[in-house]
Amino acid sequence: MTTPTEDTTETEPVLVASATGDAGNKPNALQGRTPGQIAWSRFKRNRIGVICAGIVILYILVAILAPVITGLYGQSPYIPYGTRDMSLLDDSGLPVGANGGMSGAHWLGITPDAGYDIFAKLVYGIRTSLGIGLLITIASAVVGIVVGVAQGYMGGRFDYFVGRFTDLLLGLPTQLFFIAFTPIVENWFVPTDRAMPVYMRVLSVVLVQSFLGWMATARLLRGMSLSLREREYVEAAKISGASSWRIIFKELMPNLATTILVQVTLLLPTMVTAEAGLSFLGVGMVDPTPDWGLMFQDATRHYQDDLTYLMVPGISLMIFAVAFNLFGDSVRDALDPKTIR
Repeated sequence: MTTPTEDTTETEPVLVASATGDAGNKPNALQGRTPGQIAWSRFKRNRIGVICAGIVILYILVAILAPVITGLYGQSPYIPYGTRDMSLLDDSGLPVGANGGMSGAHWLGITPDAGYDIFAKLVYGIRTSLGIGLLITIASAVVGIVVGVAQGYMGGRFDYFVGRFTDLLLGLPTQLFFIAFTPIVENWFVPTDRAMPVYMRVLSVVLVQSFLGWMATARLLRGMSLSLREREYVEAAKISGASSWRIIFKELMPNLATTILVQVTLLLPTMVTAEAGLSFLGVGMVDPTPDWGLMFQDATRHYQDDLTYLMVPGISLMIFAVAFNLFGDSVRDALDPKTIR
């Protein structure tokens, strides 16, 4: 017996009248809910999670529709408006007007020296940073999932040697590794005496960051796979003659889907901020490609005279990182009720 304040909507079956409509003569049928419906019900009750999900969707839509948004806005992130209209900048190269030259034509103002439109650069910067972060997250997650589940299921020497290699990578200074090896990888693809295409620069950043981005996922899934490999359905698959890789992909991974989803939602904001950090340090994207990190790099040179320029990418990145982390926590709580506080 429960108290009046207890919520029994997730555990008690729902009584539904029979399909014939004669509820008085036929017994009521029991209708349960799927795990997905229960998780969605929990998630909807988390107001912070719903708000953060809306923010995340907004960022994704801005990234996808960046050309459409800037086209309707009427400004381009690649045009130096300050050199076209000398009245936009003063003699020292700073925007004319309050808050970095905000106006009806330039909603968030323009950049010092050249006069690029900040709103247009921000929209395309979201597209660049989020797109590269998503590629890094996918690559890191795929490697971590395959390696971690294989370690947990196969065990033995494979688990030992891969585990020691993972320990070695975890001991590397991540940021220093990114800074040192990104230019090296770029030079593998394109010699220093030739211009680096944007897509090759993106590929280099993705490869370097993915190389040190999969270990946490692998460690987590290895531990879970160690317990799952003793379950009856895995033993039944072995008896039926299924190969190890078939058991990994068909039996273990579907049962780890919830953990994988949560891990990806928590990994993406980390990769996005790491990519922005590399661009800020000069080893990621370079001008004229719009990027959050490049906006930080340029804004820090003018923060004393134009603080607005620094605040725009700073607040945008902060909102994204906080919203995505809280969204990941909400997804975890919805999928695993044991974590609900």
